[in-house]
Amino acid sequence: MKILVTGGAGYIGSHTVLTLLEKGHEVEVVDNFDNSSPESIRRVERLTGRSVELHEMDLREESRLTELFAGGGFDAVIHFAGLKAVGESVEKPALYYGTNLESTLCLVRAMAASSTRILVFSSSATVYGPRAEVPYVEAYEPLEATNPYGRTKVMIEHVLGDVAAADPSWRVGLLRYFNPVGAHPSGEIGEDPAGIPNNLTPYIAQVAVGRLAQLGVFGDDYDTPDGTGLRDYIHVMDLAEGHVACLEHLAGHDISCRAWNLGTGEGTSVLEVVAAFEKASGVEIPYEVKPRRAGDLARSYADASRARDELGWVATRGIDEMCADLWRWQSQNPQGYRG
Repeated sequence: MKILVTGGAGYIGSHTVLTLLEKGHEVEVVDNFDNSSPESIRRVERLTGRSVELHEMDLREESRLTELFAGGGFDAVIHFAGLKAVGESVEKPALYYGTNLESTLCLVRAMAASSTRILVFSSSATVYGPRAEVPYVEAYEPLEATNPYGRTKVMIEHVLGDVAAADPSWRVGLLRYFNPVGAHPSGEIGEDPAGIPNNLTPYIAQVAVGRLAQLGVFGDDYDTPDGTGLRDYIHVMDLAEGHVACLEHLAGHDISCRAWNLGTGEGTSVLEVVAAFEKASGVEIPYEVKPRRAGDLARSYADASRARDELGWVATRGIDEMCADLWRWQSQNPQGYRG
């Protein structure tokens, strides 16, 4: 198939582009490089020996996007593009609602004006909200995220569900996933956040290479084995393979709109991640325990049995492999792509 990947130069996007190419698909990428680098796609091309047409564009440039679809001949879209920092979304909610919702609506309209009707959407486990019991199951209602970033995901899921219900030619997959970790085993592509990382593992990695002084652990008094929060960490390559499995499933089945969790189904604590990274890197990670953050949960992990049963997908890489691949990326690229 010929696939358009929005936000394809980003962390999860670049690994998914690589996986698509290795599976024989043709890929084009749209990205505005707000929090990514074209270097990731150059490295994907080098790793795969395949070329990727790259369009520097904001999805809200609707006339350009519609023109791209008119001549693109795309069979499907994987939609990653959007703002994704929870803390920033609380500080700048209008920016998040405007960017994430408007870009998706422009994408849907451009697809509707063409013959492209298969869409895989990068959603999030944040849609389940604070009252859902773990492990999270896809049938849970109501979806009630606790921050503007998560609410944009909830709203977009509803928009895409309504679009698919109104026009039976659409096939939409909603992928709800948790905490991506790691990098391609070559160390050539990985997570390179702009500014101070918002997520645990890139923060740990930057402490290890000396870019940051120490890690902050927010709360060690949760009702968990070591007092720190449990999260479902998933290797980015497993996640990329899950997107491709969803895409190929949609192409072969008469599905209107359906959600799948992508996760390991197990929770790993913050201190367990620190220990695994220290083992992989041989570097001691200094940390300071700080007060809990508002809205953080003690436990958050998936029931991934629907993806196993319907997509034939399971996560196969554990936390040790995640940390080893993350360290290979960060140690080879201490300043990320900017280096």
